[in-house]
Amino acid sequence: MKVVLFCGGMGTRLKEHSGTIPKPLVEIGPRPIIWHLMRYYAGFGHSEFILCLGYEGGMIKDYFLNYDECRSNDFTLFGPKGKVELLNSDLKDWKITFVDTGMHANLGQRLMAVREHVADEEIFLANYSDGLSDLPLDTHIEEFRNSDAVAAFASVRPYSSYHIVESDENSRVTLIQSVQDSEVWVNGGFFALRPQIFDYMRPGEELVEDPFQRLISEGKLMTWKYRGFWEAMDTYKDWKNLEEMYHSGQRPWDLHVQAKKD
Repeated sequence: MKVVLFCGGMGTRLKEHSGTIPKPLVEIGPRPIIWHLMRYYAGFGHSEFILCLGYEGGMIKDYFLNYDECRSNDFTLFGPKGKVELLNSDLKDWKITFVDTGMHANLGQRLMAVREHVADEEIFLANYSDGLSDLPLDTHIEEFRNSDAVAAFASVRPYSSYHIVESDENSRVTLIQSVQDSEVWVNGGFFALRPQIFDYMRPGEELVEDPFQRLISEGKLMTWKYRGFWEAMDTYKDWKNLEEMYHSGQRPWDLHVQAKKD
């Protein structure tokens, strides 16, 4: 299946750390977060990607045009500055289409801009490019395939130190509860879509607002509630946590590492 990745945002909350680098190129270990996400999808056999570019899209193009396999693969070097023989490869089976979808476009506009690239697919996948998970994708795709839904996504528990507060008409608190202890679920991305999604979209609309409301009214939107690992890299603290996980060897999003453990 083709995988559409939304790569156009500026990532302003992470800008102090990333500088002018687009958020998809912020590195976790030796590779940017978008590479980790693409490798996750490729682990399920989905290695044809469509990147919806915007802010500093040229840097993302340059990264893959000048991709250095040696940074994350074992290799043998024959003499100083001699022949390099890779012992394994990252991108061998990857096909990547780069599409400029606009500097200030929202998700819906970016998806509309790549419509021609997915029009002939029975099902295609889509995602934000700043989050990682160990979601069992194949299982959920099969559930979606066997349904009459037009779109599906993962619902996850938010990682937050905030508390939910409820009060009565006299401003007396009736409930204070940690978000993580509540039954609040949020949109975690990892979308599965049928091309019919475009019938529910109008020019300029954000994907998860009006189009999804139309799907809800027809009972055509489904979600997978997932309590496993999921984390979005919105802030420096999020990046630091993912970076520490990577270097500790605890990388639940990396199917290759998990396969070795099993």
